[in-house]
Amino acid sequence: MLNRSRLALWSLPLLALQVSSCSDPIDPGPPKEITELPRPLTAVEERVIDRSNAFGFGLLRQVDQRREVDEPNTILSPLSASMALGMALEGADGDNYTEMRDALEFQGFSRAEVNDSYRGLLDLLLDLDPAVEVGIANSAWSRQDFPFHTSYFDAITTHFDATVWELDFFDPASKDVINQWVREKTNNRIKSIVEEIRPLDILFLINTVYFNGNWTNRFRKSDTSPAPFRLEDGTQVNVPMLSGRIPRVGFAWLESGRVMAELPYGGRAYRMVLVVPGHEESVDDLLGVLDDDTWRAWLGSLREQSGEILVQMPKFELEWGGLLNDALKALGMEKAFNPEEADFSRMTPATDARISRVNQKTYMRVDEEGTEAAAATSVAVGITSAPPAVTVDRPYLLAIRESLSGTVLFVGVVRDPR
Repeated sequence: MLNRSRLALWSLPLLALQVSSCSDPIDPGPPKEITELPRPLTAVEERVIDRSNAFGFGLLRQVDQRREVDEPNTILSPLSASMALGMALEGADGDNYTEMRDALEFQGFSRAEVNDSYRGLLDLLLDLDPAVEVGIANSAWSRQDFPFHTSYFDAITTHFDATVWELDFFDPASKDVINQWVREKTNNRIKSIVEEIRPLDILFLINTVYFNGNWTNRFRKSDTSPAPFRLEDGTQVNVPMLSGRIPRVGFAWLESGRVMAELPYGGRAYRMVLVVPGHEESVDDLLGVLDDDTWRAWLGSLREQSGEILVQMPKFELEWGGLLNDALKALGMEKAFNPEEADFSRMTPATDARISRVNQKTYMRVDEEGTEAAAATSVAVGITSAPPAVTVDRPYLLAIRESLSGTVLFVGVVRDPR
């Protein structure tokens, strides 16, 4: 079931900003501005959003550290990972539950508070900005005739709006059914998330996030031209560079010469955040200090400019995919993967159920019109015994966030936008 919701996004290209008093802004007549959420956030929801963002920053750091040498970019959706793992968390118990909850940065929250906040976030983000398209969908795909607790599926349907299917996992076409659902929910941007169904797999928990937003003030295609982008090794390559004078941009000079800017989509509820490292540091230096406190401090430094800002940033289209197991273990989620310690007794009577793999795939396109981004996360549960003047010209940080709630949906690093 598709939830029309809103999104936030992260990645890492570079910036240079100039304040200007030029007239003739790009694409005048933006959509109606969104200035408030449908209802105020509760205190618990505010804490959950902060902790969810903290999980995303930690996940980005761990995944990016493990990237291959020939893979310079990392783009993640922490919201997608958190929701897919949140559905697994509902089936966990004992020490396994506590460890998973803490790895997801929900320390001190009750099970009810976590579940209610996921549900509340889905409802709050639903149709927030008519000018921006966001879909969030959850599903569960179980092995036919394998024993599960009905109460577990009832819970994820209630709290995550998940749709539940039972499939014959011995039928090779079953993975195609799951992947077709993923394609539909991501506008065909994520072609597949389940590459195989293994003999010991019993359940797939899938989340998808889709974002498609036009800039509040679009770039002119005629102003896009090749420009140099400095890679980490100091060499320069030419990339297509968007360029335009944008009104009402959030801008800040940060410590160590860092530059931060925020470009709005549609009615300005959703925004892309760009953070350029100082000249004497790298994007890895940004990742080293990025946590929830730093993020909130950076955002608190932003000031909307009364004039226009000259923005130059790469036009790109990127895909990313990877296994999140090792990154999640490094964040403290170890028992869930260990058949001797995992406890998913709220999900199934099988005593040896455990998470076997967590995969995520993402897509992002940034051009003159706006941004399209998609993500799919799959949590496979298996058993172990029984059969079956912003110039972005070097590596940089970017984010799309929902500015009213503070929700971050995608995180990433772009070191080479080619």
